[in-house]
Amino acid sequence: MMANEMMQRNDMFADPFFDNIGRHFFDDVFAPQQVRGLKTDIEDNGDSYVAHIDVPGMTKDDIHLSYQDNVLTVQATKNSNADHTDKDGNLLMQERSYGAMSRSYRLPDVDAKGIKASYADGVLNVTLPKVDKDNQQDHEINID
Repeated sequence: MMANEMMQRNDMFADPFFDNIGRHFFDDVFAPQQVRGLKTDIEDNGDSYVAHIDVPGMTKDDIHLSYQDNVLTVQATKNSNADHTDKDGNLLMQERSYGAMSRSYRLPDVDAKGIKASYADGVLNVTLPKVDKDNQQDHEINID
C-alpha cells in the first residue's frame, strides 16, 4: 500500500503543469538591469531582420542606434524622473528609475545604409535589410 501512495505522489510531478514552475525566476531576478530594461524580439524574415525593442518612458531623442562590425547597438538614456512629492515633500513609493541602458545584438550581413527605425508607443522597431558579405558598411541610424 505504501508503495502505491509513493507512486501517486510522484505522478503529480509528471503533470506538465509543473514543467515551467520556477523556470524564469532566476532569469529575471539575476539578469543585468539593461537586459531587463530592453526586452527584445528579433525576427529573421530571410531578406531582413526586424527587431522590436521595448523602450518605455523614453522619447526618440533619448535613444541612439548604431550598426558597426555586424552589431546593432541600442543606447537609451532617461536623464530625469519627475518629482511626485507633495508640498510637504512626502512620497509614498518611487519605483520608476532613470539612467542609461545599452544592449547590442549581433546581426551579420546587413545593408547598413538601408536600416530603418521607428519609435511609437514605447516600442522601437528596427528593420535591417540583408546584403552580401562583400557590401557591409558601418552606419549611424536615424529614428523616424
